[in-house]
Amino acid sequence: MFQKLQQKWGVNHRQFWIIFIVFGLTGTTTAILTRYVTAWLGMDASSFWVWKLMVRLGMLVFGYQFILLGYGALLGQWAFFWKYEELLLRKLGVLSQKSKIKNQNNSLEPMAKGQQPIPNSQSPIAKGQQPIPKTQLAIFASGAGSNAQKIIEHFKNHPSVRVALVVCNKPGAGVLQIASDKGIPSLLIEKERFFRGDTYLPVLKEYGIDFIVLAGFLWKVPIDLINAYPQKILNIHPALLPKYGGKGMYGMHVHEAVIAAGEKQSGITIHFVNEHFDEGAPVFQATCLIDEKDTPETLAQKIHVLEHAHFPVEIEKIVS
Repeated sequence: MFQKLQQKWGVNHRQFWIIFIVFGLTGTTTAILTRYVTAWLGMDASSFWVWKLMVRLGMLVFGYQFILLGYGALLGQWAFFWKYEELLLRKLGVLSQKSKIKNQNNSLEPMAKGQQPIPNSQSPIAKGQQPIPKTQLAIFASGAGSNAQKIIEHFKNHPSVRVALVVCNKPGAGVLQIASDKGIPSLLIEKERFFRGDTYLPVLKEYGIDFIVLAGFLWKVPIDLINAYPQKILNIHPALLPKYGGKGMYGMHVHEAVIAAGEKQSGITIHFVNEHFDEGAPVFQATCLIDEKDTPETLAQKIHVLEHAHFPVEIEKIVS
């Protein structure tokens, strides 16, 4: 049961138990405060039951929600619980689906103090239209998440691109903690649904995902996902394709093969994803020299430097 909840919420193991604790603390605190409020109002067993019911419902509907957000913020899970509250408010009709889309996609960057918007003929605001929606980006990753972190930092406060979701297939992976620290929702996926189910397409649609970036994601992308995002899934490979690509060629395996072959240079390839491993159309390559003293570990460090320097920039060029 706990594992299904963790997958449904899209959180890592640590986050799940923090969230579980927040719900427990909120329920206990609400019950205690309700008793204090009814006593403060002078209510006892002889009081009219309707008034007592109204007080208790008020504490449950309003007090509980504020307490939940309070504990969520104190324990570092504000993003999760605010999303939870938004969903509840939409069900109650307080927020509309339209307002959700506006909040996610049409957010405007704050201007400097005293600065006024400068209308021009191309400005949608000058024409009385809505601001142009941001492109919603999903990052798929399986490991520590250093590339994902660089991408998230690059697009922070970006005028037209927003990292809206981090997708991971490995419980406890470092990228999940990075997403939590940056206040970005995360989705923990499982193999059966990803390869033989709906491929999580309904979830991606719910988040309004427009473009997918693979940043160290070790599963092959299913054809249904590729068809749903044609030429909108981008991957980075730690070698100069078409050499040293294909099934099983990832991470240190690539660097070991490159060193063993006595190559004089290696690098990175950024490419679109198709139904075959590492065979999608390339869009960018960068190289680094290999000297005689290099090992797979030192080569990996050189490749990481290239990845961090170029991947976010190339994503921006393609997505924007």
